[in-house]
Formats: sequence, structure tokens, C-alpha cells
Amino acid sequence: MNVVGQRGAGKRRAGFARLAVSGVALLPEGLGAFAERVASARGAVRSLDLQYYLWHNDLTGALLAREILHAADRGVRVRLLLDALNIIGKDGSLTALAAHPRIQIRRFNAGRLRRWGQPGLFLEMLLGGWHLNRRMHNKAWIADGAKLICGGRNIGDRYFDAGGDFNFRDLDVRVHGSAAEPAATIFEAYWRSPLARPLGRIAQLRARRASLRRLRKLLDRRAAAPHAADLLAQTSDARMLGISEHALSILADPPAKAGSRHVSGTVAPALMALLATAQREALIISPYFVPGPAGTALLARLVASGVRVAVITNSLAATDVVAVHGGYTRYRAMLLAAGVEIFEMKASVETKAGLFGSKGASLHTKAVMVDDGPVFVGSFNMDPRSTALNTEMGVILDHRGLARLLHRQHRRLADGGRSWRVQLLNGRLAWTDERGPPLSREPAASWRRRLVAWAMRWLPIESQL
Repeated sequence: MNVVGQRGAGKRRAGFARLAVSGVALLPEGLGAFAERVASARGAVRSLDLQYYLWHNDLTGALLAREILHAADRGVRVRLLLDALNIIGKDGSLTALAAHPRIQIRRFNAGRLRRWGQPGLFLEMLLGGWHLNRRMHNKAWIADGAKLICGGRNIGDRYFDAGGDFNFRDLDVRVHGSAAEPAATIFEAYWRSPLARPLGRIAQLRARRASLRRLRKLLDRRAAAPHAADLLAQTSDARMLGISEHALSILADPPAKAGSRHVSGTVAPALMALLATAQREALIISPYFVPGPAGTALLARLVASGVRVAVITNSLAATDVVAVHGGYTRYRAMLLAAGVEIFEMKASVETKAGLFGSKGASLHTKAVMVDDGPVFVGSFNMDPRSTALNTEMGVILDHRGLARLLHRQHRRLADGGRSWRVQLLNGRLAWTDERGPPLSREPAASWRRRLVAWAMRWLPIESQL
């Protein structure tokens, strides 16, 4: 595992480098997180290194692609590393973008039968290519090797609160200064990994100049679309906080985790060790929450020792992956019986003023906090897939101000207007929101969702969730 920085005085670990940090900020608002990326691209002087699991071809995806193209026009070197599974069918746009002499694109963990699309992927897996089930889930936006934005957000409208009728509730952290420099080293390890294949090896680059001209015209048309100007005019009100040296560390799985079943030193043990240090309180926000026997036992031990443990995850109605909810229900009653507090986010939230009012929402934030810090913000879900299959990354920060901000986010999400409190009443599950009588079954979920979740609970697929 790439571990850089230090967690704070009195909580230092061997192997953490001594690095000064100029400033950090949490980015809970989607439009502000989009504005941060635009500003970072426009301010870049030397390089933009971008690593993502998903980059959607929607309005915000097009606008950010336009920004990095303009940065390349100014002489900035742009490198874009994307998980190969999620860009099937996007070869034309990517090859056009890579036609720029200062833009390089690589795909991570690509199959050999990609020309056949999704059927080719599944066929290759049936023929023994099980490594393709392991994906690069990292999210990192790095400018000039010293400005980092990482967390839970992919690139797309729903991640930036621009999705109209549905959005994700997500969280990033922004790091400026020398503490962001190790993120560039982590990116370099992924970029040079044998699993990162240059785009030219998969799709031939033809008519470079013509394709790039067509792409520019397309991106300019997208920039002239309704709401585009308003999006690009957004600013971030994120408060930058000074942070001392030793108080920050960057965690990242080694890229080899995506190609091997036997890789040590991954993010998961570091987060379990962080939780185990809790003395008063452990707060967990995880949209996909399948703690497994070991995680359930750890949380139960914390409660037994007097630690308040509170988990926020998606309700069945809000989740975008019903199978994962089925796996979570195996442990829900055990956790409640042990004294763990559980809040499940509602699918419907209040419409808020702004460019895009949202009628529906799904939790996508991945964060952990113990006591008054440290806090973790990253791409890691508390589930078997993040633990054993996908590569993940994140930042641990030991800062009371950031801990207060994250505590506020946890309390806001757990509020009865946004989440159901799940409890055991007379030995049975009950959902309450302080606005009415307890409900005795999954709130607002269709019978189809309940049926699928029930079936998934009993299938032997937990290792894949």
C-alpha cells in the first residue's frame, strides 16, 4: 500500500514521511466540487493527472473534458487513466481527445476481446479472465503534482448535483501543498503498471486532426447548452484549513491488487486499524455497507467497550445496487442487537434551491471518523468488493476542524428528514423518522426490490458485493 504523510502527533506510524501541508478542505456540495475541478484545470501550469473509475459523457463530463483540452492547448501535459470496464463504446471520443499531442489516455485492466463490447468481456471472464472482475475504483484529480482532489465522486452530472431528478450525496477532500505530492507518485505507479494499456494498443488513432476538430465542435456545442454557462460560473465556498505536518496521510492500494488475489498492504486493514483506535465514538458513512463477520465483530467490540458506533448507509429504496443491500441485511439485525446505531438514507429528499432541484438521492459518500479525528475520506466502501477486489484510495486527516465538519455532515445525513433510524423494537426491525409511527418493513421500496434483496441475501455471492 502507498501510505504517505503522518496522522498527527501522538498517532504516528512507522514509515510515514514527514511532509508539510498548506491547506485542506472538505467538498460536500456537488456544484462546488465541480467548480474546484474547473478552477484546478484552468490554473494548471505544468500537468494534469486524472484517475477515474467513471467519466460520463453527459454535460459535466463534456465540460470538464473541454477544460482539460483547453489546458493542453496552453501547453499543460494531460494524462487520463480510466478503468477500462466503464468506457466500452466510448472509443471514438477518447481517441479524438488523445489525438491532441499533449494528451495521453490509458485504460486500466482492459480485456483482450474489447472489440466485442460487453459480450466480449463476459466471454473472456468465462474463459478464465477472472482478473477482469477486479476494477480500479480510485478517484484522483491532481494538478501540477501539488493540488489534489479525491474522494467518492466520479465525473458525471449526478455526482455534481447536476442530474436534475436524481443525484448522489457525495464528499471529496481537497489538498494543496506538499502533502498532495505523494498522490502524484501513486498516480505514476498506476500509470506505469502493466495493467495500464495505452489507448493506441486497443483502438487505432485515425484521422487525428479531423477527429480532434470534430470533438472541439461537439464540446463547444455542449458548452452552449442550457445550464452550461451557469455551471461554469459556479464557485466553491469550501473553507481551506491549515494543517500541520504529520497530520495527513494518503492511502492507496497497489495497482497489482487488480491483477492478483494475493496482494498485501491494502487500504482495508488500515481503516480497520483506524476504527479499532476509537475510544468514544466511531462514525461510518458508506453507501454500500456489507461489514462481513470480521467487521461486524469489530463494531460489536467497540460498542461493548463503551464506544458509540453510528452507521449511515442507503435504504433499499435509495440504493442503486439492490444486490449489495441484500448482503447488508445479513448483518443488520446482529449490529442492532450489539448496540450499533444504523441510519438508512431515504430515496426522496427535499428539493433545494439552485441550478438543479433534486427529487431523489442516493448516498455515495465514503467516510470514517473516530473520536475528534482522524477522519478518512475516499473511494473505499465498507464491503467485500472494496476490501478484496477493487483498488481504492483516500486521505486520512488528523484535524479537529475537519472532524467537526464531518461530524456535522454525519448529523445532517442522519436527520429524520433525510434518513430512517433502524431499530429493534420487541425483537423486530422497525424504521422510524420521528414523523410518524414505526414502519415494520423496508420503507418506500417496491415489492420487486424487496424480492430481489431477499433473494440476494441467500445467494453465495457476498465476496462479489
